Amino acid sequence: MTVKSQAELEQLRAIGQIVRQTLEEMSAAVEPGVTTAEIDAVGAAALARHGAESSPPKAYNFPGTACISVNDEAVHGIPGGRAIRQGDLVKLDLTAEKNGFVADSAVTVRVGKVSAKAEALARCAENAFNRALDVAVAGNRVNDIGRAVSKEVRRGGFSVIKELCGHGVGRAIHEEPCVPNHYDPRFRTKLTHGLVITIEPIIAAGGGAIALGADKWTYSTTDHSLSAHFEHTLVITNGRPILITAA
Repeated sequence: MTVKSQAELEQLRAIGQIVRQTLEEMSAAVEPGVTTAEIDAVGAAALARHGAESSPPKAYNFPGTACISVNDEAVHGIPGGRAIRQGDLVKLDLTAEKNGFVADSAVTVRVGKVSAKAEALARCAENAFNRALDVAVAGNRVNDIGRAVSKEVRRGGFSVIKELCGHGVGRAIHEEPCVPNHYDPRFRTKLTHGLVITIEPIIAAGGGAIALGADKWTYSTTDHSLSAHFEHTLVITNGRPILITAA
């Protein structure tokens, strides 16, 4: 969507802060021994308190409130009986809606003391997001974002998972444009003032190839290398973008 009024921006801010607060509660619940289903239940309860709904079950029949992906699982992990262990990287990806407005965000939670590589990977995803913010300006193009993300990821010694990308958002969970995490000359959509998108580096410690699991939802790295994910919903402006899902 493109924000056309202050009222629309305030509605987006409202659901964005609900998503942020819910992810904070879920992140605090991530500890050794807890199951991904228990973490998901924390998210469901938080959304209910705020009068919001998870988008993936409504839009795609996803069997959970949030996508919870662990270690080599990159995205779309189904909450269930898997118990979290010390040293895991847990990706929490939440999209929610209220009053017809949608926001999307993701974090990578380190469980206790993680390996040096896991820490570097998670930090790299966040750094790549921040580099992308520098070019997420009206007048630039979608592929400028991908160029910035991939440059930072390569600098960190890691790989972009090219099949997974950011997207437009605001009124539905997935809208145009697609926002790849690598430079692709075909993606020349110009960023315009008020455009609502996600930027979400999804990266791997290995080669970056992924495959769909037997559950038909979860994508994992084919070389079983660790994956990290960092995402915010933002509004493009003529200067620094407005981060809808940030504090």
